Amino acid sequence: MAATETTETRNRLRVPVDRLRRRCHPEELTWETTSQVTPLKDFIGQERAVRAMEFGLAMNAPGYNIYVAGPPGTGKSTYTQEVLARRACLKAVPNDWCILYNFANPDQPLAVSLPPGRGQVFKRDMEELISDLRIAIPKAFEGTDYEQNKQSVLQEVENQLQEALEQLRQEASKAGFAMKQGPTGFMFLPLKEDRLMSQEEFEALTPEERRDMENRARALQQKLEEIVTSGRSLEKRAKQRIQALEREIAGSAIGPLVERLQEKYRDFPRVVRYLGEVAEDISRNLDHFKSPESPTVPTPLGFPIETQDLFKRYQVNLFVNNGETRGAPVVVEPNPHYYNLFGKVEYRSFMGSLSTDFTMIKAGAIHRANGGYLVLQVRDVLADPIVWDTLKKALKNRQVVVENIGEQFRLVPTATLKPEPIPLNVKVVLIGSHYLYHLLHAFDEDFQKFFKVKVDFDTEMPRTPENLRHYAAFVSSVCDRENLKHFDRTGLAELIEHGSRLAANQHKLSTRFNEVIEIVYEAAAWAEMEGATYVSAPHVRRAIEERVYRSNRLEEKIQEMMLQRKILVDTDGAVVGQVNGLSVLDVGDYSFGRPSRITAKTFMGQEGVVNIERETRMSGSLHTKGILTLAGFLGDRFAQDKPLRLSARITFEQLYEGVDGDSASSAELYALLSALSGLPINQGLAVTGSVNQHGEIQPIGGVNEKIEGFFAVCKARGLTGEQGVIIPAQNIDNLMLKHEVVEAVQQGRFHIYAVRTVEEGIELLTGVPAGTKQRDGSYPENTVFHLVDEKLRQYAEGLTSFGHGNSCPKSCGK
Repeated sequence: MAATETTETRNRLRVPVDRLRRRCHPEELTWETTSQVTPLKDFIGQERAVRAMEFGLAMNAPGYNIYVAGPPGTGKSTYTQEVLARRACLKAVPNDWCILYNFANPDQPLAVSLPPGRGQVFKRDMEELISDLRIAIPKAFEGTDYEQNKQSVLQEVENQLQEALEQLRQEASKAGFAMKQGPTGFMFLPLKEDRLMSQEEFEALTPEERRDMENRARALQQKLEEIVTSGRSLEKRAKQRIQALEREIAGSAIGPLVERLQEKYRDFPRVVRYLGEVAEDISRNLDHFKSPESPTVPTPLGFPIETQDLFKRYQVNLFVNNGETRGAPVVVEPNPHYYNLFGKVEYRSFMGSLSTDFTMIKAGAIHRANGGYLVLQVRDVLADPIVWDTLKKALKNRQVVVENIGEQFRLVPTATLKPEPIPLNVKVVLIGSHYLYHLLHAFDEDFQKFFKVKVDFDTEMPRTPENLRHYAAFVSSVCDRENLKHFDRTGLAELIEHGSRLAANQHKLSTRFNEVIEIVYEAAAWAEMEGATYVSAPHVRRAIEERVYRSNRLEEKIQEMMLQRKILVDTDGAVVGQVNGLSVLDVGDYSFGRPSRITAKTFMGQEGVVNIERETRMSGSLHTKGILTLAGFLGDRFAQDKPLRLSARITFEQLYEGVDGDSASSAELYALLSALSGLPINQGLAVTGSVNQHGEIQPIGGVNEKIEGFFAVCKARGLTGEQGVIIPAQNIDNLMLKHEVVEAVQQGRFHIYAVRTVEEGIELLTGVPAGTKQRDGSYPENTVFHLVDEKLRQYAEGLTSFGHGNSCPKSCGK
């Protein structure tokens, strides 16, 4: 009777073949090849992300910058750039920005905006202006009027000085002195009878006569000094008169040219004011314009000396040029280090010294994106904390400043340029993972203020007829763009099934389009090598199989060790307290299922269920949680009328790399129940699924890889028709098994069972009904739970009597 019940249970729990892999039937595709499908132009499968992006781009309020979150390969970067490009075409082109010399404060260059394209025009206008002035000003001074007026002023000063000196000479003659000019200036020499007095005659004078002569000479010397002082004042006034004359003459050359340019830019007050300052500065530096050649500077010891070019101050540094931009700029910065993003002040090196000027101020990506969109990869931005902090400051202050990063770390401040801040109006779009989004949201309070829109990309989309058409259109666009062979109906159907496998869901399709495109490329390559007209199902299968073969070396090594019995895994027979558990190993580019032997040993004691992996610190928190959950299940089912007293050891045999996750908790419970009941477990079955305290089997991940991993071992050893895998019933929709597994099940050589409770699973494994608790709290005889209950009762009674000294187990030695 029990055997009949077990057979009925197996038939009831066996997953039908048509549920193991959802096929794409020909009637679902209404075209013969993808060449008949209009190529895809829009983005598919991300309705939530599309709506969020549209909202974020429509919002112009501060702080509504965008974070595009999603795993790699979902097309989020491509979509972001495409949608921004479409949106940018509808917006106005932002202004140009020019950096100009600040005549009032040269260390703080001016930032001036002009309509798009006018910056380049203004740059050329200033070059032409200076070029014209360098020709016009020298010509203005070539006329005779300037030289005559200049000589007239100089001659007037010369005449006044000569008249004063002649008058002083006459006064000196009357006073008995001759005024002579020597190498150091004028001297007063004493006379006697209209001739120069000799030294003997001077010494022969009486002291009173000599003192009188010295006083007269001192008075004359004082008058001479007054004349010299007056002469300097006359020369200064003459120089001022000449400068005024030069300014007047230069003004006749400068004025018309500058005024004409001011009229051209009359709608831009800052430019008009700047041009006026240029005219004044040129008037103060006419010497550089009067000579067509720059004056040479003598060099000591023959070493070169870097000279400052006065004419450079009149240049225009076209900082941001939007003359060729169509719509708002979309700037994607692939390398967002500080200077690439926020600009810099460059320096030139000359003979070991550094120098700079306003023409060496360079724009960054944020300046070029001003008025449009800036796209950054958040991982690259966060790699440099200074970049992230500076970006937040720019968004907060709504202006961006060009300053070299070294200024923040120098102990001694150095002289450098500090240009005017530029108003910032940019929509920043960060692209990154969900993990970084939640990390920033939790630990950076500014992140919530500045990035209020989350564009959430999913890895899957519903497998609907509409999305099947989109998939076909997507393949068509790839084939057209890359000049590949198109897919026929069978090839497209196989690709769609692969999309469901990538999504691990029969009702979904993967949106990891990078992985889908790779299969398209490789399948088309195999079709090309075979000379096929179209890519068909065998080519797609070949592409998938070859990709697996290139990456599954480790999987084959493990399977080889299982076949050689170096890794102990049984695929036939029955053993007490031993079950085949399934796990998934991820080696980066490839994931595969690995069967593992799980064993349980029970004995009298009060330690409870001990996880050996946990005690050796090889168990993760989730796996530990799964083990601890078993105690709750045992207490609920078997400790309502007695204490739960046992010691049990559960372990993954030959496990050396650690284990985490609770997907093996049901297998561990089955091994424990087998050890307590003494019933052997069928080793031809492998188990996956977590369990809760109610005994309900819960879904897990990686179900396809786990089934295929155990199938590969069974196939290598020889399929017996009794082998299979027990999975949670909730995972049936996740089944997208390989064709060879489906064929083996169809032929009755392998089986997939789906269970919802521990009772169903233990019955499949032992061939004995689990048993249902009766009114008196006991379980029917000849059931698994009856045997477990009896064993636990023996442990409880044995420990009780041993503790009171009434009896002693034989093993105690007393």
